[in-house]
Amino acid sequence: MDATLELPRSVLLALWLSEPAADRGALLRAVQGDDEPHTVLDGEDPPGPLSRLLEACRDQPRDVAAAVPSPGDPAAVPAPVSSAALDAGECVLVRTPTACLAAVPDVERFGSAVEPGHLVTWRVQEVADWRTAVLGTTGSLAEAELALRQGLIDATEALVKLDVARWRPEAAEQIVALRDAQVPGWRLPDGLDGRRVRVLASAARLRGIVALAASDDGGAVNLWQADQRSTALREVDRVARRAMGAAATTVAR
Repeated sequence: MDATLELPRSVLLALWLSEPAADRGALLRAVQGDDEPHTVLDGEDPPGPLSRLLEACRDQPRDVAAAVPSPGDPAAVPAPVSSAALDAGECVLVRTPTACLAAVPDVERFGSAVEPGHLVTWRVQEVADWRTAVLGTTGSLAEAELALRQGLIDATEALVKLDVARWRPEAAEQIVALRDAQVPGWRLPDGLDGRRVRVLASAARLRGIVALAASDDGGAVNLWQADQRSTALREVDRVARRAMGAAATTVAR
């Protein structure tokens, strides 16, 4: 079974925005993927294409970050957009010499399970300077890589306790497929640092494993065991989400 790793749209957009000379067409293809063309809502202006958000950064030095929040872990998302970002599970942050912006994707799904579609609207809002809070929360890329190694150990232990052999056969097959899956190269900027690519792939892999593991109580025989396992998986997911944020953050220090 072939498998590819998916990254949140905000992580992809942050990676591309950190490249001042990035090709606009390649950026749009990478971020939009199979979605319908994304739109942007900024203040009272009528909806416009995703390129409107790019115009806010054109020809300017910029700091960029992505946050991947979850209930109980706001991931340093600025307060004015925290509720929307929590609902979306992601947010991209941009600071230029003239503005600090947060953009949250609002995703509307349509179609069927066989032919799904997505309408994505980025809601943009001015926020206070987010850099100190984000750097304090995500930590460094080296720290993220170290945490991911431990996360893989924890996830493996959780899988053993889940008794994979008793799962649905397709779930076990997906776990095996995730082991060798990679982020498609066309979705990443050319020349992206190898460590960032490794961290992103490891984090996406871990989140995929957690999603599969969380869908089944495996060999749990009581609620206490199920709760303990759920807690462990949430911590692994937190590590993976923070690592994605670290890999997608480019801030001049």
